Amino acid sequence: MRRTKKERQRLLSETIAENPFVTDEQLATQFQVSVQTIRLDRMELAIPELRERIKDVASKTYENEVKSLPIDEIIGEIIDIELDNRALSIFDVKEEHVFQRNGIARGHHLFAQANSLAVAVIDDELALTVHSNITFVKPVRAGNRVITKAVVIARDDENHRTKVEVTSTVNGETVFVGEFDMYRTKG
Repeated sequence: MRRTKKERQRLLSETIAENPFVTDEQLATQFQVSVQTIRLDRMELAIPELRERIKDVASKTYENEVKSLPIDEIIGEIIDIELDNRALSIFDVKEEHVFQRNGIARGHHLFAQANSLAVAVIDDELALTVHSNITFVKPVRAGNRVITKAVVIARDDENHRTKVEVTSTVNGETVFVGEFDMYRTKG
């Protein structure tokens, strides 16, 4: 049974309020309408697109959590963080992030996302990368969404060091792994 526009928009609003990270494509499937219909509904309801919703949630939620660098200096959008434990971010690869000749993402963007997340997860005013060991596993292309997870795996308070393991995936497949040795001022 098809819903009325008013009913669909009410449910759309509720769905996005519950999960601001839901995509227009997922909503279109859920409500059995076109992506364009979802976009028009969002515009009528003044609900921003996914990227803006993520930025809004991240800035409100994590602005006061991250100590080691300003939230706007993190590459990608932090969607979850527990200082000195773990963090999660997403990065949407666009045309400006890839090589023109082959469409593969430039490595420094993937490294920057991983490194800035390793810095952000440290519960200290100052966190610096001392050493990193990284591997690019698979190419990433424009249109891919890179989900990066940073996990604190060791801490040496005496030497002011923290080891952070970072894994980046696209559609559940690992594309980048790294281990970051971080300096911190607090032991």
